[in-house]
Amino acid sequence: MMKESLFEKLPGISPSQRRWSFALTMPPFLLLFNYFVVGPHYFTETGIFIGATLLNGIILSISFAVHSRMNARIAAKYAGLDQTLKRIAICLSAHALLSAFALVLVSWLYIGLGLFRSTLDLQTVLIVYIINLGAAFLTTGILETFHAINRWRQFEVNKERLMKENVNGQLESLKAQISPHFLFNTLNSLSALIGEDQEKAEQFVDEMARVYRYLLQTNHSSVDEGDFSQLTTLRKELSFIQSYGHLLKTRYGDGMKLYVHVEDIFLEYRIPPLTLQLLVENAVKHNVIRASRPLSIFILSTVDGQLMVRNNLQKKSLTAGAENIESTQVGLENILTKYKLLGTYQPGLPQPVIESNHEFFTVTLPLIS
Repeated sequence: MMKESLFEKLPGISPSQRRWSFALTMPPFLLLFNYFVVGPHYFTETGIFIGATLLNGIILSISFAVHSRMNARIAAKYAGLDQTLKRIAICLSAHALLSAFALVLVSWLYIGLGLFRSTLDLQTVLIVYIINLGAAFLTTGILETFHAINRWRQFEVNKERLMKENVNGQLESLKAQISPHFLFNTLNSLSALIGEDQEKAEQFVDEMARVYRYLLQTNHSSVDEGDFSQLTTLRKELSFIQSYGHLLKTRYGDGMKLYVHVEDIFLEYRIPPLTLQLLVENAVKHNVIRASRPLSIFILSTVDGQLMVRNNLQKKSLTAGAENIESTQVGLENILTKYKLLGTYQPGLPQPVIESNHEFFTVTLPLIS
């Protein structure tokens, strides 16, 4: 079984940003740390000032490097916006443990060995530890600020790309539907109906009008409002796909089956416009459709709030493409790219998934509440 996802992780905190946070917090903290660890004579004796500064600078730099790497791993694992509190709590807890280990080493050097005539005692160690935790809060705040800025920048970039992607996708989809090939097949079906059943012909015209109205409104609304990242409700998309499916079923007769079963609670959830049309068109385009071998397309909601679009596989041979609807050259890549650029993906939440085996082709899409 094949599974595919095009999502990538959002960027975390860059090395340059970590260096900036180090440069901002280290100098004042080092001086304060040395004062508590060595004593007041740290500022009055040059030799002790240089020696303690170098030794403690090395210890704190190593400690910072370990903390920085640890923070980067935690930020990558818990990168979601809804995981912010969890990410901060884990960072601070890990910092507290590592700082305790570092202060045990410092206590051994300055209390046990008495380096630089240190006046350090256990009460002072506790004070230093509390100050260290305060510095951890400050550093975490700086890193979270950088993290939020990165997410905002990525959102703006994705929004701009999504505008272009939606324009291309919607115009290509509209172009495909008004192509001579599609119009010829649709009007040919209508012509046959007029002679056979005028009532069905009227219904066919109504459904055809709904299809074109939805296509035109979707594109017109996006261009007028300048909001190419807008989503449509599942209710509207299903209403459209029923009309679109009616055109296909009229053309293919018993060779085309469309089953829709979506729970009412999900009807106001949202998806990118024309998603279902592209998936249904993709199924029609690549599979044999005959009354003896009907193509069955299922649109179903899942209990965890996703939408499953599945069709039985009966792929066309190289010589069976004469009845093929023209390709929009958008297809699955366009749908997955739209979901990616929407910025709704977060680690741990559902992603669009494509599955294919010898019986079925299935696309599972997350619904956006």
